[in-house]
Amino acid sequence: MTVQVRLFLMMVLQLAVWGAWAPKLFPYMGLLGFAPWQQSLVGSCWGVAALAGMFFSNQFADRNFAAERFMAVSHALSGLALIGVAFSSTFWPFFACYMVYSLLYVPTLSVSNSIAFANLKDPAKQFGAVRMGGTVGWMLVSWPFIFLLDAEADIEQIRWIFLVAAIVSFALAAYSLTLPHTPPRREAEGVDKLAWRRAVKLLGVPFVGVLFAVTFIDSVIHNGYFVMADGFLTNRVGIAGNLSMVVLSLGQLAEIGTMLILGPVLVKLGWKMTMIIGVLGHAARFAVFAFFADSLPVIVAVQLLHGVCYAFFFATVYIFVDAVFPKDVRSSAQGLFNLLILGIGSVVASFLFPTLIGRLTTKVTDISGAETQIVDYQTLFLVPTGMALAAVVILALFFRPPTRAPETPDIA
Repeated sequence: MTVQVRLFLMMVLQLAVWGAWAPKLFPYMGLLGFAPWQQSLVGSCWGVAALAGMFFSNQFADRNFAAERFMAVSHALSGLALIGVAFSSTFWPFFACYMVYSLLYVPTLSVSNSIAFANLKDPAKQFGAVRMGGTVGWMLVSWPFIFLLDAEADIEQIRWIFLVAAIVSFALAAYSLTLPHTPPRREAEGVDKLAWRRAVKLLGVPFVGVLFAVTFIDSVIHNGYFVMADGFLTNRVGIAGNLSMVVLSLGQLAEIGTMLILGPVLVKLGWKMTMIIGVLGHAARFAVFAFFADSLPVIVAVQLLHGVCYAFFFATVYIFVDAVFPKDVRSSAQGLFNLLILGIGSVVASFLFPTLIGRLTTKVTDISGAETQIVDYQTLFLVPTGMALAAVVILALFFRPPTRAPETPDIA
């Protein structure tokens, strides 16, 4: 088995852990009776872990532990934390276990990337294909739930999202020990302690500041999708609970296809127009959610826009930073935008959208006296639609990148 295939399988397992629980986390907390503020606190764990992991993995773990051993220990312990999450039915034990899991798992996202970059002969050309393993893993892990959940899955069944994630996490812990040895980096190996400071100062450059602001808006929208989508599909559209994750995974399928054409699209359309199309993808998807909830085929088909949303904006942002930013701060700038996308955007979305859902929910009592909670999804989805359109206007009017487009379509 080639090194590239081994690293591809690492990414399959790495993102499968995340994909197993992410779509149903917030609906599950609703079934447990957690209040919106409690759901928001749980959702913010990911952002806290992203901030902590940015410094822990870059400033400590990378320099003191062999990367594959760090992965093995982290995933073994985070698997145990996931089991704790699965069997916690009250808020504070659930929150504590999920926070521990987040603190252990999030740093492995960057460490797995480090393993890949350290062991590929030509990372610039090969990493894209390796990273696509994560997209494959996210899709594949949705399929077991067709059999593990019923159409009207209850709490006892839905807790399997964490148990499946734990099983995959233990598998990755064992598999990590078979990965190529990646020794810790020495202090002197290209470590610039001032790079972060210079990367932050770049926010004063107009085009960087504008891109940072738009990335913040789009990351809130992107993370909000995972807060709202599964509940919408099952409660409003009427998709069976054991099929909703498969429907959502269509977005990852589209992501693979979109990533394959991203290079030529960037060269032809340029940075600004490609990013605008990516953000418009969010606006279009949420507008369809708002106005076509009664059309199952349309709702299913619009999931394919996820590929446009991710590749044409977020992947383009990472490529833009690598192509345009000064070489000595590129790594730190990537970390800064990654913190925004995985951390700050996640925290804000975790507070904003559960609060909105709570305010837009009304209780309806039928003639038998049974209560049903009805969410005004149309109003709810118009919020991220408006945010996306505002981001498009900001990009169109104020984003003036120093170059029109990358020089070559070969950016995989």
